[in-house]
Amino acid sequence: MAAASAASGSILCKQLLFSLLVLILFCDACQKISLQVPPHLQAEALVGKVNLKECLGSASLIQSSDPDFRILEDGAIYTTRDLILSSEKKSFSILLSDSQSQEQKEIEIVLEAGGKKIPKRHPKDTVLKRSKRRWAPIPCSLMENSLGPFPQHVQQVQSDTAQNYTIFYSISGPGVDKEPVNLFFINKDTGDIFCTRSIDREQYQQFQVIAYATTADGYAPEYPLPLLFKVEDDNDNAPYFEEKVTIFTVPENCRMGTTVGKVTAIDLDEPDTLHTRLKYKILQQIPSHPKHFYVHPDTGVITTTTPFLDREKCDTYKLVMEVRDMGGQPFGLFNTGTITISLEDENDNSPCFTENSYFAEVEENRIDVEILRMVVRDQDLPNTPHSKAVYQILQGNKDGKFKISTDPNTNEAVLCVIKPLNYEVNQQVVLQIGVLNEAQFSKASNSQTPTMCTTTVTVKVKDLDEGPECQPPVKVIKSKDGLPVGTELPGYKAVDPERGTAEGLRYKKIGDEDNWFEIDENTGNLKTIKVLNRESTFVKNNGYSVSIIAMDADGRSCTGTVVVLLEDKNQPPQIEKQVTICRRNENFAVLKPEYQGGGADNGSPFEFILGDSARRLWTIETSTDGKTAILRERQNLDYNVYPVSIEIKDRHGTSALNELLVRVCDCRVPSECRIPYKLPRDAPLSNVILGKWAILAMVLGSALLLCILFTCICVTAKRTIKKCFPEDVAQQNLIVSNTEGPGEEVTEANIRLPTQTCNICDTSMSVGTLGGQGVKTQQSFEMVKGYALDPSQGGGHQTLESVKGVGQGVTDTGRYTYSEWHSFTQPQLGEESIRGHTVIKN
Repeated sequence: MAAASAASGSILCKQLLFSLLVLILFCDACQKISLQVPPHLQAEALVGKVNLKECLGSASLIQSSDPDFRILEDGAIYTTRDLILSSEKKSFSILLSDSQSQEQKEIEIVLEAGGKKIPKRHPKDTVLKRSKRRWAPIPCSLMENSLGPFPQHVQQVQSDTAQNYTIFYSISGPGVDKEPVNLFFINKDTGDIFCTRSIDREQYQQFQVIAYATTADGYAPEYPLPLLFKVEDDNDNAPYFEEKVTIFTVPENCRMGTTVGKVTAIDLDEPDTLHTRLKYKILQQIPSHPKHFYVHPDTGVITTTTPFLDREKCDTYKLVMEVRDMGGQPFGLFNTGTITISLEDENDNSPCFTENSYFAEVEENRIDVEILRMVVRDQDLPNTPHSKAVYQILQGNKDGKFKISTDPNTNEAVLCVIKPLNYEVNQQVVLQIGVLNEAQFSKASNSQTPTMCTTTVTVKVKDLDEGPECQPPVKVIKSKDGLPVGTELPGYKAVDPERGTAEGLRYKKIGDEDNWFEIDENTGNLKTIKVLNRESTFVKNNGYSVSIIAMDADGRSCTGTVVVLLEDKNQPPQIEKQVTICRRNENFAVLKPEYQGGGADNGSPFEFILGDSARRLWTIETSTDGKTAILRERQNLDYNVYPVSIEIKDRHGTSALNELLVRVCDCRVPSECRIPYKLPRDAPLSNVILGKWAILAMVLGSALLLCILFTCICVTAKRTIKKCFPEDVAQQNLIVSNTEGPGEEVTEANIRLPTQTCNICDTSMSVGTLGGQGVKTQQSFEMVKGYALDPSQGGGHQTLESVKGVGQGVTDTGRYTYSEWHSFTQPQLGEESIRGHTVIKN
């Protein structure tokens, strides 16, 4: 059989078909049929096909003797599982039976593994040589909507084995024995394939037909040949929009270039060809001016071209659009459609009152009454948060006497009075009302910054003749607990609003549970007729209530209440001054305060605080309920009496410092203790605390004492020889006078200096002073060698050695001449005493 393809391509196709296809052999009815198959058969693989009708035309039951194979009604044989032919041949039978005629037939099928020599089928054929075979598909295509003439030649198939055998050709598959049936047929002798009518590519894109080559006795020298007939596309379908009704929405005032939506069209012609290359175009915009939209010709995306879409001017736009194939060429097929674009409302319009000012009237003391309704205009979409109004009272409603709300049905402002107005206080009230929307104002690029629309409402108050007013409804007065009978207390005062005073009003008591008071009819003051008792059952929360009615001359009245608040004198808590700790019984003492508070809300829980000095020896623990405390020793103390300071606070913080004497005794009960409640002289000083000034005095005194001691040590440490002067020398040569008179002459001969040497010589010298009558008194002073008599002068110490001169008198350190003494003492004793001080002169 001749083929159009090359020999190498034919061999490759044969190898592929060898693994997928099988031989089909047509034979005489009910004869043995041999089929040549590959050694390995996959499950659900087509083994071959036999003509069952020629064996038994009316077979109602078709069965296989081998469960590895199943037989279809058209005679096709399929495997039920993977098979490997271990032997060269495998045989089974096809059983046919007719239920009506009770006739049965059997067809024997023999499967021969590939590669075995085929017995001679024709006198001129000795051996089939597969290597010389050329059996390959020839490319073929059909034109869609072909005009004929029909039958139209499509293709021709031929087999090389026709040189040795008489070959008959046949085809099967879609377009032959499957829908569309009889579209193709083949000349069984020549292998020419014909098409009988035109084909619609949108219905059938291609046909997979199988060609067979067999001998007269059903032998198949060739594998079945698959033929692919592809239908070439013709541009016979115009594109159309996918959605019949397309509606897009976009916010008003949106930015330029905002995507509105995307339109899509369908073309049934072959994809990815010029027949389906579509172009989009806007033919018309309704309304036509100004142009707001643009469509991308390739993608169909619609965008805005301006930022001036205003829903209040036009809320809907319609676009008439065209879609055309062939890349938009004029000869391309096209279709049109209508796109509807709706603008979404934005809050870009502020509500505004229809009037600049309003007026209303209301009677005084009226409450919960509607006095005015106001209308606003808003161009935004009605009944949406963009147009629903929210009203506010901006000024004039400090006391909260007015309330404004929104009528949900009409969107009007409803102004009401919720607290009574007083004509005597204000004859008219001026309110400033503002309005906004529920939704926040849109910040669009072309929108201006919104301002709240305001209006003025003037409310005139009408005067009415009113009764007395009791304001406030409850008046609280304070009084001491135990107030005696006959004490007057300030009462309740009502006011006549017409006059602004309490003149002409009469008062009457209408509520006094325990009859504590009587009321003055003219002034409303209260006077006690019982002693006020804070502990009375009629007192609630420390207050006693009295109800009073005030009436004018016309009998109009109001009621008020006076609450007398009874104040309690809260006494600080006290404890016993003396307690005893008996070691043999308990090592602690229980402290229980005695409280004179006089009220259940006073008193416990108490707080116990030890003094600073007491904490070193004692600990205190408060009970859970706070009514008592336990005093314990930190360590065992000697049997003695100890002072303990304890501060006790009640629940209100009232406190008192309690000085407690605690006896620590070797006893079982306090009566056995023989230690008196007196602090002994040698009582421990644990409770004595030195103040800061005492501590400072002690420190300074110690420092002064150390300075004196250090001075003495320094003086005594210096080993010097002191000259001693006898007492008579001073008495004979020195005159001490308070009268500033001249003394006796002192001569060198009158002075006798001893020649002895000593460390320190204390010489008592008699100094006479004249006390008005010239009476002499004896004073003693200490003279030390080497020191001046008046150290305050000169800023330094002057000695006899310094006067005498260095190096003089070194041979006799114990003696000085009179001239030496005189020259030393003269400048020291020559000053006069002022105001009674002693003056010493030579």
